Amino acid sequence: MLGLALSGVTGDWPQWRGPTRDGISRETGLLGEWPAEGPRQLWQIQDAGDGYSTPAVSEGRLYLLGNRGLDNEFVQARDADTGRLLWSAPLGKVGQPDQKPNYPGARSTPTVVGRWLYVLGSDGDLACLATDTGAVRWRHQLREEFGGQPGIWAYAESPLIDGDTVVCAPGGKTATLLALDRHTGKVVWQCAVPDGDEATYSSTIVTTLGGVKQYIQGLKKGLLGVAAATGDVLWQFGETADLKNGGYILTPVTRNDLVYSASGLIGGAAARVSQDAHGWSAESVYFSKKLPIGIGGVVLSGDYMYGASGTTLQCVEFATGKVRWEDRCIGAASICAAEGRLYLHGENGDVALVEITAEGYREKGRFTPTDQPDRGNKKAWTYPVVANGRLYLRDLNDLRCYDIAAR
Repeated sequence: MLGLALSGVTGDWPQWRGPTRDGISRETGLLGEWPAEGPRQLWQIQDAGDGYSTPAVSEGRLYLLGNRGLDNEFVQARDADTGRLLWSAPLGKVGQPDQKPNYPGARSTPTVVGRWLYVLGSDGDLACLATDTGAVRWRHQLREEFGGQPGIWAYAESPLIDGDTVVCAPGGKTATLLALDRHTGKVVWQCAVPDGDEATYSSTIVTTLGGVKQYIQGLKKGLLGVAAATGDVLWQFGETADLKNGGYILTPVTRNDLVYSASGLIGGAAARVSQDAHGWSAESVYFSKKLPIGIGGVVLSGDYMYGASGTTLQCVEFATGKVRWEDRCIGAASICAAEGRLYLHGENGDVALVEITAEGYREKGRFTPTDQPDRGNKKAWTYPVVANGRLYLRDLNDLRCYDIAAR
């Protein structure tokens, strides 16, 4: 759980993967089943800019990143009821433009706390802005100021706010993980991993393991747990590390002393984190290349987690890694959950509603949005967002809002 309530509105979605960074909305009163044509579309805009940034929703506004070309990455605020642009502010240039495969673009999701917005551009521009105007309160350049070392596909992490602290992972040798005062931007601590490490594409989470509050993040050499108070390295876990591509994309999930992580070309695994007289350790409980490893993340509900492995949706017993069921559904997809149902945004643009149950795959609706953007060799990788009775879908420069409230 986060150390700070990020929104005073129950239905808001103020950061990456929702109120508690686990992909789960706290909303109720939503449609239990969709009509054949899908839920009613309220609005659509086609000028959100390129990129894969998920909208953050807070107090009637949407915040997201976009880019036009490779020299103009920006943050924007829009009216949640209409999609109308309220303001836009430049952030920097697009990072690592010569990616291979080549998908340069804005990636990070903003984090909203009260009157302030925290954003990380793909080139390493970390900034705090006023939510009403976009005026910059403070900013840092992670590569230039902290020796940050991003991966092949640039920075994609969404900043974590924990109380008065903002946490991110620049990578490199001097500030592999970094904690700043969220009000002033001053350094609280710098965690220097021995020999350094490269940032990947997942986002830091905060949890308590063994009675100690920790930040957990995936780096190129493996999963890392650090003490929230000091930044000291507590444990590392390398079974799911992708040393060739640095491929952590899926944000870790935790339950009790288990931490699940995955990278697409390696597999998924759960580690049991513990402390004894000799220090901290992270021991593998299960590992498989056939567990959820997809870009679209996993949701943990009850004793089971749900996520994509290749082109199938899976239900997996979290404690053991046993697959309860799997279905091709709409193929590879990003995922979030609300009121006992999964919302899937397929890489092909399709959208599905699926009941959360370990008994089997139970679809409650699907549709294909019309007038989709020309993706070329890109895919619809952006995660779905459920906020205040609405479903928000971003697909490159296309942003749509659907009414999913029960009537």
